[in-house]
Formats: sequence, structure tokens, C-alpha cells
Amino acid sequence: MKSLLQEKLSVYDAPQKAKAAGVYPYFRQISSEQNTEVLMNGRKVLMFGSNSYMGLTNHPKVIEAAVEATKKYGTGMAGSPFLNGTLDIHKQLEERLADYVGKEDVMLYSTGFGVNLGVISTLTGREDYVILDEQDHASIIDGRRLSFSNYLKYRHNDMQSLEAQLKKTDPNKVKLIVTDGVFSMEGDVANLPEIVRLAKEYNASVMVDEAHGIGVFGEGGRGTCNHFGVTQDVDLIMGTFSKSFASLGGFIATDKEITNYLRHHSRAYIFTASITPAATAAVNAAMDIILAEPERQTHLWDITNYALAKFREMGCEIGHTSTPIIPLFIRDDYKTFHVTRDLLDEGVFVNPVVTPAVAPQDTLIRYSLMATHTKEQVERSIEAIRKVFKRYEIIP
Repeated sequence: MKSLLQEKLSVYDAPQKAKAAGVYPYFRQISSEQNTEVLMNGRKVLMFGSNSYMGLTNHPKVIEAAVEATKKYGTGMAGSPFLNGTLDIHKQLEERLADYVGKEDVMLYSTGFGVNLGVISTLTGREDYVILDEQDHASIIDGRRLSFSNYLKYRHNDMQSLEAQLKKTDPNKVKLIVTDGVFSMEGDVANLPEIVRLAKEYNASVMVDEAHGIGVFGEGGRGTCNHFGVTQDVDLIMGTFSKSFASLGGFIATDKEITNYLRHHSRAYIFTASITPAATAAVNAAMDIILAEPERQTHLWDITNYALAKFREMGCEIGHTSTPIIPLFIRDDYKTFHVTRDLLDEGVFVNPVVTPAVAPQDTLIRYSLMATHTKEQVERSIEAIRKVFKRYEIIP
């Protein structure tokens, strides 16, 4: 006999239906390192679904650093930073990241998701305000859900809408505006100069999620805040290690008054084990490479601009992206699943973005680039996309 919980959840059968139709696009197994080509079911496939923007996940120096740290410190921390989980290399990385990003202090979290969950849920009180862009990342949304503060949402990247929401607030209460620097699904960039201007006018604070900006934008890959010259005007800068830094974990960079409060109140920090020695050392090595090899960032932008031009020339709808995240709008769940499957058959791995992540009319293929992609690989992927898109009449 099924429990009430089992009965309730058993009606969810969308994955089973997609599997039966042969188009289920998730949990696809990779049996090699995360590179521009990966091994799947014994054959090589071009990887255009990764967030490893600097292409460092398999770099020998990053791997060596992780191995050496594991030999010295072991495989895990067995505790949170608050208790027994703080190593000397954790503190060293915090200091280095603070200098890199341009802030007074840094805290390390076990995941990037955990940063947004732990920071946004902690900073503001019941009479304060959290103000989000409607397309902010899920981790930002969930952090807000755990907050007791008033919640306001503005239309995506719409500064008039943001100002309208700011006008609703009590001028004497804390107002925290939280935005992605680069929006992860559609690849467009937040209007940080105008957000900062409005924040100053209405005495609000600003937090920027740089998960997809670090490594890609700014001097030495320091992110969109650096790119726009607003680092000192942004109160909190969040970053993740699972993308350009080729590891796992995340950080918040801000002033010491804020980190002092977070270190003693952020539940996602106090009650979660610290990032592993291997992950910590990998971040440090990745930062060395990013700073020593600026040509990686240059090449990433070269192939990004090349791909953007090719997709526009092909007649693809790519929205407002200007980054290595390129959305290829299909605007139909059924077609999106079939296109994803057919592209994998053609040897190209991309990610589908369908309902409920987006509205049915906004479904897309997310095509993302790495600094280690070659122009020839980009050309091969574009030809495969052209072939499949014509098959489904997405382009002429």
C-alpha cells in the first residue's frame, strides 16, 4: 500500500514519458574529464554545455595542486569552518580572493548555491527589503525565500521597474538589491552602472552574483563589477568555484563588518562542512593560471564573437546575449527535447532549457563556450546545429 506521500508524487511522470519517447536529456553519463571533447558511450562528443569558461578542469597544474593538498590535509574537513573545519589554506585563499576581487574580506562556502542561500537569508530583517531581478538564479530566489524580509521583484534588467520598486520602500529600512552579473540562461549582462546609481539615490545596498562573470569579464577575469568599474560601489560580490575556477565551492566578498555578522549567523556557513583541501588548492592554482595567461580570456572572447556572428548570420534567435553563454531559442518544449537528442547524435552536447525553468514560449538550447575550444570545434558544432535546426524548421 502506497503512503500518501508516494501517492502524491507518483502522478509526476514527465521524465518517464520523455524516456519512453527517447528524448530524455538529463543525467547523460560522461566517462572522461570535462574538456572540449568528452567521452560518452564510447565515442567522442563536442562539449558545448559546460560552465568551465577558462577550460581549467583538466589542467595539469590544477590537478597536481589538488593531489598535493589531499596528500597533506586528507580528503575532507569533517566539520564546518565555525568549529574544526578551518585550515591555513582556507584563510590564505580568503585573503587572496579579497585582494583579487577588490574587497576587504572574503568568506568561503561549500558551494556557490550555499553562498546565496546563506548570505541572502541572513543579512536583512523583517522590516527590511530584498529586491530581485525576475531572472535571478534559483539560489538567489531560494535565499530570499528563507529570508523574513519584504520581497520586491523588478522586470528583467528594467531599470524603470527597479526604481518603481525602490519607491515603494521605507527610506529608513535596509534595502538589498540582488542581481546576477551575467544571467546564466540567456547570457545577457546586468546594467550595473544604473543599478548602482539607483542604489545610491534610494540608499540601498547591492549584491552581485559573479558566478558567470569571473574569469570572463574584467581585468584578469575579475568579473562584471570590475568591468564596469563599480567594485567599490557594490556592497557584496559573490563568486563560485565550479566554473572558471575549476573546482567546487563559493565565496562572498564584502567588508569586515558584514563578514563578522555572517560568520556568526549564516546557518548555511555554520552548519555545513568546509570545502575540501583539494577544492581549495585547485582554486588557488586556477587563479594562478588565469592571471598568468590572459590570452585565455582573449581567446574566449574571440571565439565568442565569432560564434555570435555565425548564429546571427544563420538566422538563429539568440536574444540579448553578449557573452560565452549563447541561448538558441526554439520556443517549443517538444522541439527542444528532440533537437537536444539529435545534436547529441551529431556529436554535439548542449543543454536544453524548458518548462518550468522558463515559460513554454521561451524554451531554448544553451550553448556555452570555453577558452580551450578551437575555432574548428566551434565551426563543427555550428554546422551540426544548422543541420538539425533546418530539420525542425527553426531556421530557414
